[in-house]
Amino acid sequence: MKKSTVIGIVLAILIIGVLGAVYIFSNNEDNTGTSADLENKVPNEVSGDSKVLVAYFSLPETDDPNDMTTDEENSVVVVDGEALGNTQYVAMLISDYTDGDLFRIEPVTPYTTNHDALTDQALEEQESDARPEIKDPLESIDDYDVIFVGYPIWWGDMPQILYTFLESYDFNGKMVISFSTHGGSGLAGTVETISSKLDGANVLDNAFTMSRNDMEEAPDEVRSWLTEINMIGE
Repeated sequence: MKKSTVIGIVLAILIIGVLGAVYIFSNNEDNTGTSADLENKVPNEVSGDSKVLVAYFSLPETDDPNDMTTDEENSVVVVDGEALGNTQYVAMLISDYTDGDLFRIEPVTPYTTNHDALTDQALEEQESDARPEIKDPLESIDDYDVIFVGYPIWWGDMPQILYTFLESYDFNGKMVISFSTHGGSGLAGTVETISSKLDGANVLDNAFTMSRNDMEEAPDEVRSWLTEINMIGE
């Protein structure tokens, strides 16, 4: 083969490689989104004057911290001799750290605390896409800038009463921040579900989740997360 031909082939390969690298880099840059999109990942625009609501659903399967069954222990954390629901405890910590107003989402018809019956009921509600009615609902969320929404994970999703809550108010322009407690499911795609339902809200990607087995670490973990998302100072 002539030397000029070899040089030509090498140059062609180099040019193709450079063009390919430029193409890949451009696509990666597009996939990360614009700088404005990235800024919306954390609530940097939340000021010290912002009003915070911490709305949550929690169902401890007992209010007696003594002689609990395994299922009851899994659903509660005992603080100062009081049995609190796992999600309830996280909500209280968030409220304390952010000076937010607490609102507990409760159904008009109380859920059973019998574990097997409760799991059956939760599955039936999910399969029928039920919307349990909320007891003493908030009249409005208009005064709030930041709304934390907390829930346990039931059957790989939020309890159906959370759908009732999300569909009951106008979240346009609100910062919505999710948190969950779970037995192994993490957030289970619920942040994406909330984002799809609240089209006009700024739903934070960096949500919080904690295993029921790690609740003793909640004070430090919640504080660290709130610092990370700029809701409290270091």
